Amino acid sequence: MRNLQRHLAIACSMVSAAAYADNCLMECPAGVNNGKTITRSVYTLKNNATTKFADWVAYHVTTKTISGPTRKRNWKTDPSLADGNTLEPSDYKNAYATIHTDRGHQVPLASFSNTPDWAQLNFLSNITPQSSALNQGPWNKLENAVRQYVKSGHDVYVVSGPLYESYFASLPNTDKTHTIPSGYFKVIAEKSGSTVKASAFIMEQTAGRYDDYCDTEVTVNEAEQRSGIDFMPGLSVIDEPETEGTLGGLIAELGCS
Repeated sequence: MRNLQRHLAIACSMVSAAAYADNCLMECPAGVNNGKTITRSVYTLKNNATTKFADWVAYHVTTKTISGPTRKRNWKTDPSLADGNTLEPSDYKNAYATIHTDRGHQVPLASFSNTPDWAQLNFLSNITPQSSALNQGPWNKLENAVRQYVKSGHDVYVVSGPLYESYFASLPNTDKTHTIPSGYFKVIAEKSGSTVKASAFIMEQTAGRYDDYCDTEVTVNEAEQRSGIDFMPGLSVIDEPETEGTLGGLIAELGCS
């Protein structure tokens, strides 16, 4: 009976994953060789054991994943990672009081509130210490803009991750070696027929709460150069210059003029 229950649990998990596990557009990101890749029903990420944060997370937002009930932020250490390769909840103690950071989701909880695996968004592998002004300001507004576009009947693929271009701060209550990001990238893409449209944004940890996310758009190429990551390695050489080398791909769809 125990073996039967185990097999049923695995089968249910596979069905759940099959419903949502299409996390990457034009293949998952490439270019960061260290660390462990974890694929779950709601995202794929590449963990970095040195920084203690994911180098990138990839996820697919659809009308079926959003608009669920409000979900709790019950932080947990990622069970798929060794203790020394990620952080635990106590490592964030006093972070807000001393360095003014939130536990910022790289894959937003609200974008998967209608999925059965939403709690996996609270694993600390998907979290970074993100400036409160950034997290609650322009970063949050961009994530809301993505969901608003999806509500109109579209679905988009997103890759988010950290940049390490300058020193920002250190967590005050951990003895684990770590590196807090100085900023973040977010690349939003949509495929219609054979056409891929994409817009990239880079925001700094020093951003103001009322900054306009529209002003942070960069080309996908710039985001790739600064992060060292190829976001869509399966994109053809014919489509790459138009999709990744120009501004404005999805900017109007995301609420920017």
